Amino acid sequence: MTDAVWLSLILIGLLGGLFSGKASPAMCFAGAVIACYLLGLVDISHALTSFTNSGLITLVLLILTASVLEKTHLLAKLSQLIAKGSFTSTLAKLGFSTALLSSFTNNTAVVASLIGPIQRNQSHAASKLLLPLNYATILGGTLTLIGTSTNLIVNSFVEHAGLEPLHFFEFTQVGLVLVVAGMALLIVISHWLPERDDNQAETELPFLLEAKVITGSKLIGKSVHDNQLRALKKLYLAELERNGVAMSPVPPNMVLVAGDKLRFSGAVDSVELLQQFDGLEWFGKHQADGQNLVELVIAPSSHLVGHSLKQAEFRETFSAAVLGIRRGNQVLKGGLGDVKLQSGDLLLVTPGSEFEQLQPRHEFASINALDLSVQLTPKRSHWVMASFAVALGASLLGLVSLAKSLVILLLMYLLTRVLDLDHIRRRFPTSLLIIVGSALCLADLMMSTGLATELSNGLMSLFSGYGTLGAFIGVYLMTVLLTELITNNAAAALAFPIALAISETLSVDAKPFIVAVVFGASASFISPYGYQTNLMVFNAGNYRFIDFVKLGLPLSLLYSTLVITLVPMWFPFN
Repeated sequence: MTDAVWLSLILIGLLGGLFSGKASPAMCFAGAVIACYLLGLVDISHALTSFTNSGLITLVLLILTASVLEKTHLLAKLSQLIAKGSFTSTLAKLGFSTALLSSFTNNTAVVASLIGPIQRNQSHAASKLLLPLNYATILGGTLTLIGTSTNLIVNSFVEHAGLEPLHFFEFTQVGLVLVVAGMALLIVISHWLPERDDNQAETELPFLLEAKVITGSKLIGKSVHDNQLRALKKLYLAELERNGVAMSPVPPNMVLVAGDKLRFSGAVDSVELLQQFDGLEWFGKHQADGQNLVELVIAPSSHLVGHSLKQAEFRETFSAAVLGIRRGNQVLKGGLGDVKLQSGDLLLVTPGSEFEQLQPRHEFASINALDLSVQLTPKRSHWVMASFAVALGASLLGLVSLAKSLVILLLMYLLTRVLDLDHIRRRFPTSLLIIVGSALCLADLMMSTGLATELSNGLMSLFSGYGTLGAFIGVYLMTVLLTELITNNAAAALAFPIALAISETLSVDAKPFIVAVVFGASASFISPYGYQTNLMVFNAGNYRFIDFVKLGLPLSLLYSTLVITLVPMWFPFN
């Protein structure tokens, strides 16, 4: 058999693996490249070269540096929009804000950071907000080159093919129309979404958490009910202490004053919610500066048993501040620093600089780092956001390449301890690296073996008689179909070489066909399985497949109509 036939069989197997879902996309792509190597279609040095593509390296650097934005106050401020105003105004503010935010940071991080606050808000059902929010981030990702990993992946294919790289705002004009029109449609049709409760809200084991109302807080002068502190999801206000007198249960009409101590019973991720209340100083906040939280289980032999945190001078002894205590299913009462500790108690702590050196193993039965962090201080938050903007600005002005500016930024974050090597290890996009590197190798093989030309000829025959515009529409629809059936990154990888081959066959500019792949790969609105964020909200919002169809089909039709109309206008074929 010829190389093209072998490659065809491998790609069919790849599509089958992606569609079945029995193996991860990374495993499917890696398996396809390994099969090509074993059959002699590619040598090992050429295969490995694909993983050092400059566009791919830039993508990895961007994901790592942008992950630091999750620790700033930016997303916390955004989540506060949820509780203000009617459903329509909330959806409009939240939708346009997240669209803008996802245009310069990873949309997966945006959705992941907002799922918790949306689930815990008391004003609107999470099922009414999560799916529109998800679609808003997808639309926002079309605004800039770095708006979504798919855009950067396509750009890496463009550079690999020796073409002029895509510019930062290459397709912003089309993206702006898509965002405005798409959000207008979502604001109207999202009212049809059902209200479904989060059935997992009451399954979490309770931590005792404590916070103090500080002077100047916006909570002062308003009741517990007006401050929305009653019946918070995953966080229950169990006790209020004023002038040494504890009240439980807390009257909803009680007006808060400076110095009030509020004690909550909540899940581990409730710490995130406490950080969003303006003027609420939670226990251990003085040591919080972007660290990842750690869980400690007190061992039977620990000297902490029978003592409170204050008596044991926990913070000074272990260089860690306790944010919460959990004792099985028992609801703890009293001040956090006054609880008499027992063996088996689980402490949620913010580690200090000397925590690693000051944690005798006999004190704790287990020590586990959590993928949950506290926010940076306001000063450091502003510095992080400003430095990220400067890095992007320097690249846009042509002062330095985006890759170099991101390397400098990453080194600055490491040196200032905004992030550490453990954070990089946990957030390193290994799967994405494997998918894109493998896809670059397969795209090269599709071009060199002539398979891409054969596939493009087949696609053109389906649209024969419709000319260049028909071929353009065919490329876009093919990419959309692949996106809905497999994943956005896989769709871009498989569609790009075919789009490039079609433009070469027609002897026209490749740019409109490349842009068709960019927008087509982001058009996963109907299936919950085509886009990573779709799957995230699918589970978090207790959605059903039909919910995606009801909301996604009208959006997909509008989106596709605008892309097919506008792209040839702004990107002529000749």
